[in-house]
This record gives sequence, C-alpha cells and structure tokens, in this order.
Amino acid sequence: MAIALIGFLGGCQYESDGVSLPSASTSTTESRTVPPTPESDDTRRVSPLPENGDIAAGTYLVLAAGFAAPFEITVPDGWSVTDGEGLAKDDPDHPDKWGVFVGWWPAHYVPTDACAWQDALVKVDPSPQAFVDAVRAQTSTASTPPVEVLLGDYSGFEFDHSVAGDVDITACDRDKFCIHSSLSNECTRWYSSAAERETYRVVDMNGQRGVIWVVQFHESINPELTREAGAVFDSIVFRSDK
Repeated sequence: MAIALIGFLGGCQYESDGVSLPSASTSTTESRTVPPTPESDDTRRVSPLPENGDIAAGTYLVLAAGFAAPFEITVPDGWSVTDGEGLAKDDPDHPDKWGVFVGWWPAHYVPTDACAWQDALVKVDPSPQAFVDAVRAQTSTASTPPVEVLLGDYSGFEFDHSVAGDVDITACDRDKFCIHSSLSNECTRWYSSAAERETYRVVDMNGQRGVIWVVQFHESINPELTREAGAVFDSIVFRSDK
C-alpha cells in the first residue's frame, strides 16, 4: 500500500533561526486563526491537486478521502504529491528521501502505546476531540496542550507531537513508533526514528474529523525548508461551499 511507504514520514509561528517545528504550548482557552494566504480569492478557479508527481507552484483544491469538506493548499516550487494524500519536499543536503512532509490520509485508529502497537490499534469515534484525546494519551510519545484554531470555514485543534525522550525505537514493534492508522491491522503513520516531530491540526467539520499534519524528519533538516513546510501547512483553508 502506498500510504505504508510514506508512513515514516510542526504550528503557526516559526523561529527565525531554529530547525525545530514550532510548539503549540498554550491552552485551548486561547484561540487563533491561521492566516490566509495572500492569493486567497473565493471567486478564482482552483485546480484540483494531482494524484502523484511533481507539481507547479500554485493553489490547489484537495478532496481528501474521508473528509466532509475540501480544502485549498498553496505550494511553492519543488513539491511533489503522493497518492493524493500528502505533499513532500526533499532536502538535497540530507541523505533521506524527504526532508519535510504535509499529510492528510484517514486516521481511524490510534494505539494506546506507540511502541507496543501491534494488535493494539484502537478505533476512535469520528469527533475531533476523540482523536486529540487518544493521541495525547498515547504512551511512548508526548504532546503539547491543544490550541483552538480556525482554518477557513471550520474550527479545530492544534498540537505538537513527538517521541518521549527515553524511548528506544529498537525495542518497539517492528522498529517503529505507530502514531495512528487508517487500518485496523497495520500502521499507516509511523516514525522511523525518535528524531521525527509533527504538528497536527484536527478539523471539526460539523462533527466529522479531518486530520492534517506537517512532519520534520530530523533536526538537521535545513531550517529554510522547515519554515517553507510550515507555510504550506498554514496555507490550508477549508471551504464549506466548494
């Protein structure tokens, strides 16, 4: 399955000279709006995002599997699509295939322990709060307190997620940390090292959940690329009238 190949694949404010993804460390009592991109214009025609391959810079409409509403995303040059479920860009100075990734495939199951996850994927109900609670309660990982955000026509929650500092990946099932999955018997979103970190936004589309995330695979990824990935993530705007 293609999503399994990209499974080893984060907020709104970015440090000017750091390489870590930003921390959503305030409580849910403090809400904010993700700023729209300058190109946003509801009267314009937006091309659908291709399923695969390199894409030109621009704004695209995404009809994500399992999402109750589409969203728009804006990318600069150099990004590619994988199975219509995520965007990736390479860091040419890093040996791994990709440096950063923005993903949005379905997240129906969450293991209670990201390290001991085999035969332990638990289905979560479709509400955004259920997913937030399940991931933040996950053993072997750590999350920041969720922040309320507004992404276009829908609200949601944002939080950062990473591996707990003292967990050895070699002791985990199949040498990976499973974060969530679209399947009940296999992990489709995992970390292949303890260095990976993400920011999640869990969108509430009238009670139905949409999960999107931005990934930095290593602390050594070029900070300019990390900031670019954050800008792509921030460009996502959900539309109820498309």
